[in-house]
Amino acid sequence: MTRAFRRLVNSRILSQLVNWSDLRLFERRRPIRRGATPLTAPTPTVRRSRPWGLLGLAIVAGLLVVLAMPDAKTTATALDSPMAAKEAAIGQPALEFIVVDATEIPTPPPWHEETVREGDNLSLIFSRAGFSERDVYEVSRTDGGRGLRKIYPGQTIAFRTGTHGELHKVKHTESKLKWTVFTRDGNDFKSSVTQRSPELRQESAILRIQSSLFLAGQRAGLSNRVIMGLADVFGGVIDFALDPRVGDTIELVYEAQWLDGEKYADGAIVAAAFTNRGTTFDAFRYTDSQGDMSYYNGEGVSMRKAFLKAPLDFTRVSSNFNPNRLHPIYKTKRPHRGTDYAAPRGTPVYAAGDGRILEAGYTRANGNYVFIQHGENYKTHYLHLHKRKVKQGQRVTQGEVIGTVGSTGAATGPHLHYEFLVKGVHQNPRRVHKSLPKAKSLPESEMARFKSTVQTPSQQLAVLYQDNRLAMGQQATGSSGGE
Repeated sequence: MTRAFRRLVNSRILSQLVNWSDLRLFERRRPIRRGATPLTAPTPTVRRSRPWGLLGLAIVAGLLVVLAMPDAKTTATALDSPMAAKEAAIGQPALEFIVVDATEIPTPPPWHEETVREGDNLSLIFSRAGFSERDVYEVSRTDGGRGLRKIYPGQTIAFRTGTHGELHKVKHTESKLKWTVFTRDGNDFKSSVTQRSPELRQESAILRIQSSLFLAGQRAGLSNRVIMGLADVFGGVIDFALDPRVGDTIELVYEAQWLDGEKYADGAIVAAAFTNRGTTFDAFRYTDSQGDMSYYNGEGVSMRKAFLKAPLDFTRVSSNFNPNRLHPIYKTKRPHRGTDYAAPRGTPVYAAGDGRILEAGYTRANGNYVFIQHGENYKTHYLHLHKRKVKQGQRVTQGEVIGTVGSTGAATGPHLHYEFLVKGVHQNPRRVHKSLPKAKSLPESEMARFKSTVQTPSQQLAVLYQDNRLAMGQQATGSSGGE
């Protein structure tokens, strides 16, 4: 209050209103000791007081009373704030800045990521990350925990702890398109699934076979998925172990998946044309009115035959069907009632058609083997497998992997011995297809819709075919000119 009072009385306005001599009445006079003779001071020249001096004193007193009544809401903070002292010093309100210590803001701990390896299970992964079987149980029992029970190599599982080191979050990333986050909620975990949809774009390619379909696809920049898709689409009409020839061509249109402006993966084949020895086989993807998707040629005949022409891809025939063959191990004339396909150990072996596993076991002569019953009249045998992927009584579909190529039993090297039986009699697997039931065709009610659907991809294949022939013609002209 003293500072405020001095500011007021030192101001120009109050200096005109207040006479300092009038304020002497507030001063305390020193008392005169008894018996002392007071000295008489010279009589000063009396200056006439301003007539409104008392009025000025009243105004000053009123202002002091107002200043002495602080705001009840801000009194406590204003007196303690250093900004209030600054305001009192300069006589103007000042901006007050609040400084927050960044170290006081808690930051979540980083994720600890584990990559799923061959032979891993959930307990091993949690243990590597430093968590217990109890944590495994609590996370896996949630509604979305089923996905954690089916983990595959290459996937990632990340962990984040809480403030006291307890497991707080688990993130299971299946791919860039799908991941699940499990978050602790009390004693339980809640899951949230994020799934993204890639953008589908159509791409095209032209293949020229010089040695094999697989190498031709690699030279064209195709992924293994697209190359194997071609083998699957044409597997009913082309035996890729025997039929392809140098100079054969393939034109195809396929889908590509794009994510965040980058190519993520190749998708399904939309249409393809395979010219083998001058004969062209075309195939178009079509989903019928019942929602079933399959491939058909331009006339609506299914590309999926009753049986594959060969039960594996990209191999060579090492021994044909021969009733009078000399056995390479026993050195005796024994009928060779099947076809031998030489292939690297571990090459997938497919079920030639839909059926049921009649037998799956091991014998000294056959090694690991699988027998499949297809309806009442047909049976196929697969011998010398490295591993069996099916069990007796199991149902299988055409193209399903039933084992891998090996050299078990009486075999000189890795190969598949494949037999085809019709009503219990062995037939030549390479020729029996001519007597098998014909492929199914689309019903007449579907043909108009089918023709409309395949019109655009058919035109795309025609353009690719013309471009391919033009390029081959220019290449042949350049070669002849160089000679």
